[in-house]
Amino acid sequence: MRRLLRATLAAGLLATAAVTAFAAPGPASADAEICEQYGQTTIGGRYVVMNNRWGTSAQQCIDVTGNGFTITSQQGVGSTSGAPVSYPAVYFGCHYTRCSPGTNLPIRVSDISSATSSVSYRYVSGATYDAAFDIWLDPSPRTDGVNAQEIMIWFNRQGPIQPIGSVVGNATIGGRTWEVWRGSNGANAVISYVAPSPITSWSFSVLDFIRDTQNRGAITNSWYLTSIQAGFEPWIGGTGLAVTDFSATVNGGGLPPTTTPPPTTPPTSPPPASSGCRVTYATNSWNNGYTANVTVANTGSTALNGWALGFTLPAGQTITSSWNAALTGSSGAVTARNIAWNGAIAPNGSTSFGFQATHGGSATAPSAFTLNGSACTIA
Repeated sequence: MRRLLRATLAAGLLATAAVTAFAAPGPASADAEICEQYGQTTIGGRYVVMNNRWGTSAQQCIDVTGNGFTITSQQGVGSTSGAPVSYPAVYFGCHYTRCSPGTNLPIRVSDISSATSSVSYRYVSGATYDAAFDIWLDPSPRTDGVNAQEIMIWFNRQGPIQPIGSVVGNATIGGRTWEVWRGSNGANAVISYVAPSPITSWSFSVLDFIRDTQNRGAITNSWYLTSIQAGFEPWIGGTGLAVTDFSATVNGGGLPPTTTPPPTTPPTSPPPASSGCRVTYATNSWNNGYTANVTVANTGSTALNGWALGFTLPAGQTITSSWNAALTGSSGAVTARNIAWNGAIAPNGSTSFGFQATHGGSATAPSAFTLNGSACTIA
């Protein structure tokens, strides 16, 4: 999905996007109009088309065909210095609890022998939008929620809009030159590849973009590809925009997991009376970087309504992106604070967040954590 969250959204919008990101009303039929906010249907027995009007209450409708969709009405208006109003798209893989029929995603990157896609867009004038091809990856084979890394390929950009983050250079991929942007929207890291001029149709290797992202230290071979998506992010207007053809194939690996990973289990026995929190810190490291998943458990007797977890990173470690928390500091002393939708932790409950970081030779864990100023035990 694109765009659940953007760095420029206010906290209230962040909460709405995260909680309502992909409700699933009944399926629609192909060659039919979908106006439901999160209406969706299957096409070709292989792909899912979603209306995904996440950022506005104004009407948006799409006409679903056997090969893609056309936006027939888009009445929302977004600030060009902020987020778009929606992301109508067609996808292969798993996205917010729904997997496309027969998909072999999620699949570990190291198990992919090839990943290809073909897409054709139809553009209109007078609107503000980007034509966005999304690739989603995560350290776990999750089939729900926000993934940790988003790769965006901007086939076209119209109006005074820009990707998340800032320009970090250029790259040549698939025989084309791309302007590369990198940043975070507060919930996931984003790397965007922006075409210097509109591309209306292209058949290409998705794996080439995944490898470039991997070479930038954003992911590792142990991460999972979860979905491949093609659609539009409209800010203003957009009626007539269309994905006229879409296909994707990923070779290698086995079947996707049949169940979602189990939730983090809170401690079964209470810690000493002096402690009201417990932290579990798990890392996945490679030669010069790592990802960390941090679980904060409330072991006290009263609910937490807002939390701030303090810790100090060992020397040589620097955080480059994070998800499910707002971080202050990127090296040395760091404070992770809840975002709008995960601030409440009930007694014996827990919440998790994560980040990606570089290291100078070791991904050693912090030696101590404090929650709202009180020391936590470490699992």
